[in-house]
Amino acid sequence: MADTLSARVGRIVSGSAHALIDTIEGAMPDAIVQQTLREIDKAVDDVRAELGRTIAGKHLANKRLTEQSSRHEELAGQIELALRESREDLARAAVEHQLDVEAQVPVLEATVADAGKREIELEGYVAALLAKRREMEEAFQSMLLARARGAEDAGAATGGVGSDGKPSVIRRVENATGAFDRLMAREGAPPLGGVDREQGAKLAELDGLARRNRVEERLAAIKARTGDKG
Repeated sequence: MADTLSARVGRIVSGSAHALIDTIEGAMPDAIVQQTLREIDKAVDDVRAELGRTIAGKHLANKRLTEQSSRHEELAGQIELALRESREDLARAAVEHQLDVEAQVPVLEATVADAGKREIELEGYVAALLAKRREMEEAFQSMLLARARGAEDAGAATGGVGSDGKPSVIRRVENATGAFDRLMAREGAPPLGGVDREQGAKLAELDGLARRNRVEERLAAIKARTGDKG
């Protein structure tokens, strides 16, 4: 049986990126990491598709609820008019219609509420998956850099300078970063150099600012609850 969407997200997010990297260090890490990143990206696409359907369903239910509420008010006016005109038969028919409307309203309200909860849940899934992707990228890059430094330590006795005149550690770190960039490029992510590096730094700074704001908001809320004005 195929995983449910929530089960897939839970399985991906609960996995340890560093544990995965550790298990593949002696094998072909590029291929495994590519496969994992593709799985995360596919899950993000699926969650976003479900989110789109949920938002559309919520919109339709909300629209229908508004229509039914307006219809209920309209029928109330028609009932009064029919009674003023001594047309009890018409008033009775309008009341019957009103009861039908009233039977649908709670269901529509529940549908809108459930869709709203589902929308929040799915948005959380997307955020968690993207965070897991960043964790995987960082873990893989750390592994490459660790390998480069380990190789440098092993070759320190040779003088540590390559044929291009660069210290071996610098050259190996550059090679490791290049390998990571190539992997990310294959997965559709921007490389870590040039203009893209600058853009990435700005996005990282923006993300950090948003995180700090969330931290401050949460601290303020906790202080408000505990009465701490400090």
